[in-house]
Amino acid sequence: MSHTLATPQISVIIPAYNCDRYVGQAVESILNQTYDADEIIIIDDGSQDNTRQVLQPYSDYIRYVYQENQGVSVARNHGLNLARGEFIVFLDADDIFLPDKLAAQLAVFQAQPHLGLVQSGWRRVTDTGELLMDATPWDYVPELNLENWLRWKPLGTMGTLMFRREWLLKINGFEPGLAHAEDVDLILRMALFGCESAWLRQSTVCYRQHDRNTMRDGISQAKSINYVLDKFFNFPNIPLEIRLIENWVRYSTLVWSSWYLYYTGFPVEMAEYLQKSWQYTPFLLVETLINWTESFVHYSNSLGQSLEVNQLCNLPEWQNLTAWVLEQTIEKRSQPLEAGINLL
Repeated sequence: MSHTLATPQISVIIPAYNCDRYVGQAVESILNQTYDADEIIIIDDGSQDNTRQVLQPYSDYIRYVYQENQGVSVARNHGLNLARGEFIVFLDADDIFLPDKLAAQLAVFQAQPHLGLVQSGWRRVTDTGELLMDATPWDYVPELNLENWLRWKPLGTMGTLMFRREWLLKINGFEPGLAHAEDVDLILRMALFGCESAWLRQSTVCYRQHDRNTMRDGISQAKSINYVLDKFFNFPNIPLEIRLIENWVRYSTLVWSSWYLYYTGFPVEMAEYLQKSWQYTPFLLVETLINWTESFVHYSNSLGQSLEVNQLCNLPEWQNLTAWVLEQTIEKRSQPLEAGINLL
């Protein structure tokens, strides 16, 4: 698993936590690459299942490190500190690389040496690996720059990315306390500091959807992504053109969070986040309600699922929300009139 010194080295880091069902397949998918990884580092983040035993047959090919449970961001940073490769790839323990992953992304770096990050598409699969759909986010985000990372956040799973290691070190890796949206936080910081990104317009990883996905935790996910935005917009060196889209970014992210809360079974919190989005809406009353509905349909479609609009609109939480929006609008319209009466 080594190349000549002149060849760029690739380190693959797998954070693993109670993933004995899948982690062997993850390792196999690295060993079966058309271009060998120089090292495979597995950080076992305090697993209580058979992760260590499952990995035993691969001991000649991997570096296995156990740590007390500290979360995925700390595990990835631990792996990064141990890694020697010029290029770094992270693979979640329940995902698998497609065979050409490393070769194809490395070729993009070699063709464009100024890049710090190469992003790809991904394949959604079932827990048994059957194809659900291919995600091709370049269709709606053709160029990867700070504004588009911020507006659209075209990320599926960490396995789609290949990093130049020096950039990860420059921004001190992942924020340790973040269990969700840590990838968005990382890339926004990299882009803000001038890291250039490019697409590899093909799927490189199978993202497995199953009952233990961390993405299923809708409330933590919603809190985390909006925390990341708060943190980002507090940086002092935000360019003016980015500052000007802050309201739109906050609005669209809150609407996405609301949809995700609905999708994961939290209708009360869904309504709360849509209420929060109201203060940032670029639309009028009816347009905002339409946009909320259309956004929910769009986000469901992006997962290959259809949204029952009638079912959504019949929810008591949605109906109460509509009544609340109407009240806000009536209050807003009456304010100038009251001000005029007070002047008299």
